[in-house]
Amino acid sequence: MPELIKPSLPRAHFVVLDACVLMSGILRPALLALAGAGRFLPLWSERIGDEWRRNAARLWDIPATTLESEWQIMKTQFPRADAGDVLPYETGLRYSDPKDWHVIAAGLAGRARSGLAHQPEVTVLTWNLKDFNRTELRRQGLDSCDPDRMLTRWWQQDPLAIYTVLSATMDDLAAQGRPRQGNLVETLRRERMFRLARLVDAHEMRSAA
Repeated sequence: MPELIKPSLPRAHFVVLDACVLMSGILRPALLALAGAGRFLPLWSERIGDEWRRNAARLWDIPATTLESEWQIMKTQFPRADAGDVLPYETGLRYSDPKDWHVIAAGLAGRARSGLAHQPEVTVLTWNLKDFNRTELRRQGLDSCDPDRMLTRWWQQDPLAIYTVLSATMDDLAAQGRPRQGNLVETLRRERMFRLARLVDAHEMRSAA
């Protein structure tokens, strides 16, 4: 993965990576690469990790040992991403889906243990936006977003950095022996990243002209 210029962030931006986001074979490594480059500070919990590994093993027939190894690598790469004990932070949640209270709590716990003097921005990154009550999140000082909108927003700030990461992620997966099922644009469309796919398509067309 090429080294990227780290963006200048006036405020720390924490992003809770929901299990449904970690499920993607291209989105997970791309997001982790962007986090490593300083685009955002990732947050998760042991329960989020458990849900991701369990669902990935069931849906994609991936050996549990492989997923456990990837999880340990993630935790080593981002030792401060684990929000710790999130259960106390579920207290008072009411309007979001109860099965996702632990995801909101991970954001609250991660923010509390950050030790920052200012109030950092915290976004829950998920495909299941309907399960997170926006009003309840705002009361807690949190936001929610789906991956397509967030990566599109980052693209508008620094398209070359996002394109570089996405392209490198595709190359890394191919080098690992994972067969390509189409080019980058087709892959993004398959991942429901339709806004981002249009931007990437236009970028590649301009570059080829």
